[in-house]
Order: sequence, then C-alpha cells, then structure tokens
Amino acid sequence: MPPLDQIVPQIPQQLAIGLTQGAIYALIALGYTMVYGVLRLINFAHGDIYMLGAYAGLYVGAWTGTSQAVRGGQNASLSMIALIFGVAMLAAAAVGVCIERFAYRPLRNSPRLAALITAIGVSMLLEYGGQGVFSSKTQGFPNLAPRRADGAPYLLVNTPSLTISMVQVAIIALAALLLCVLSFIVLKTRLGRAMRAVSLDRSAAALMGINTDIIIAITFAMGSSLAAAGGVLNGVYQGSINPLMGLMVGLKAFVAAVLGGIGSIPGAALGGLLMGLAEAAVVLMGKSEYSDAIAFGILIVVLLVRPAGLLGRTAAEKV
Repeated sequence: MPPLDQIVPQIPQQLAIGLTQGAIYALIALGYTMVYGVLRLINFAHGDIYMLGAYAGLYVGAWTGTSQAVRGGQNASLSMIALIFGVAMLAAAAVGVCIERFAYRPLRNSPRLAALITAIGVSMLLEYGGQGVFSSKTQGFPNLAPRRADGAPYLLVNTPSLTISMVQVAIIALAALLLCVLSFIVLKTRLGRAMRAVSLDRSAAALMGINTDIIIAITFAMGSSLAAAGGVLNGVYQGSINPLMGLMVGLKAFVAAVLGGIGSIPGAALGGLLMGLAEAAVVLMGKSEYSDAIAFGILIVVLLVRPAGLLGRTAAEKV
C-alpha cells in the first residue's frame, strides 16, 4: 500500500473516476432490478445486451459517417449523438423483448432453476455469437464529446490533483436523467402502476385486466434500453469495445443491484455508485489487480449481513 502522503492527493481524482464508472454500473443494475421485480428472475444475459448496445452505437456512428468525422477532428452534432443513442437503445430493447418472448416466457411456470440456466445459456450465446458477428478483436469507439479547435478534449476542471472531462460530467448527468425518467414512469404513470401491480402479484394483476405479458415485455425493453445507453457511454469513456465486455461488467452491475436492494430502483442506482467508488478505492490503495475481486467480496458480505440490500425490504415468502 502506498504511503498516506501519496494517497491523499489522488483521492479527488479517484472519486471522480469512481462516480463516472458507478453511473454506468447503475444504468445496467436498473435493468437487473426491473426484471427481477416483475419476474423474480436474474437475467444474466443483461450484461451482453449492454455489449450489443455498444456495438449498435458503433455501427450507427460508422453508417452515418459520424465516426469518421470525429476521427478526422470534427465534433459530432447533437442530432447525430441523439441518433446513435436512440438507435442503440431501440435495438437493445428489441433484443430484450425477443429474449423474453422466446427464451423466458415458455419457462415462466417452470422451476426457477430452469429459467436461471436458460439465462446463462442466452448469455453465452450472445457472447460467442458476438465474437462470430463482430470478431473477437477490440474495436475503437469514437469520442462523441465536443473537443477544442486543437483537438484536445474539454476539461471542466484541470488542476494537479483533479481532472474532470466533459465526458465524465455527461455520463453522470445522463445517468441521473435516465434514472429520473424511469422513476417518473414507474411512480407516476398508468404503465408504472401496472408494472408495480405485476411485481406485487402477477395473478391478481391479470384478474384485474392487466395484460401481464405486455407489461413484462415492456419491462425487458426498458431495462435493455438502459443497458444499451450504458454500453454507448462506456464506449465513449473507455474508447474501445469488445464482444466480451458485458461479462464482468454485467456481473458487477448484478452485485450493485444486490448491494442496493434488488427490486429497488433507488437501490440499484445507489449500489452502482458504491460499486464504482469501491473499485476506485482499491485502485487508490495500489491494488488495482483486485478491482474485479472486490465486487464478489462485496456480494458475499451483503448476503451475510443484509441479504435484502441497503434499500431493500425483507418480505415473507409465501409457501
């Protein structure tokens, strides 16, 4: 572990990095918690939908010429950025609905173990199918953030101990905006009331005239679109993507959902931020090689100490 006088000056920078990465984890964790809320299913293919969203954004950027323009030193227009995010989120939503319809719906009344194994199988199919379609090589992702005339990125804060780029602020702001939109939909709209009714008691909701199949499909679509937004943001932030990028990130986002309280939207957001900060703390202590292991250490501790998560509620299970 580095001496304290070396650690303290790095704290602000690692805090900014942790919040940025945590915002991406939060977007993915929201999908886990939404699907679990209505189906009591852990959709382990969710991390791979995040990967598909990133590739959809990459190909839309190449198709529109935005990627070439950005690499040539031009700034991407707001309309092109909106198009990249919009198409990526719609494509991921369509994939999520198809997965629910053809992989999970036939097993809805089967033992939970069957659905869990199917989710793992779908995840493997997307990962290795992605390598066959996109190739296994890492591909560069264009930086869609505006740059100065000399090609350098805009730095909102640039001091010896802290550098904050416009990309980092945009990631956190967009994640917060999407969280607010999702919360509004779930808490203030008829669709949200239907989703909460299905989550509470699917059979009773069906008796009240709610089309549970449609509500579950919409839930998958919304969660998948959020994961796609996270994939595009991560591509912009890291500068590269690959077909296996959703494997570890998806597992970390699942841990974040459990940490915050799976089934709770605020809990998923809180868990994502805490996961990002925990990774940053490990790097700060000079143990970056353990940054992946910390996620599973947190999972074990949470399950032992507070299985319902930080904001989750323990409910008696009907038998």
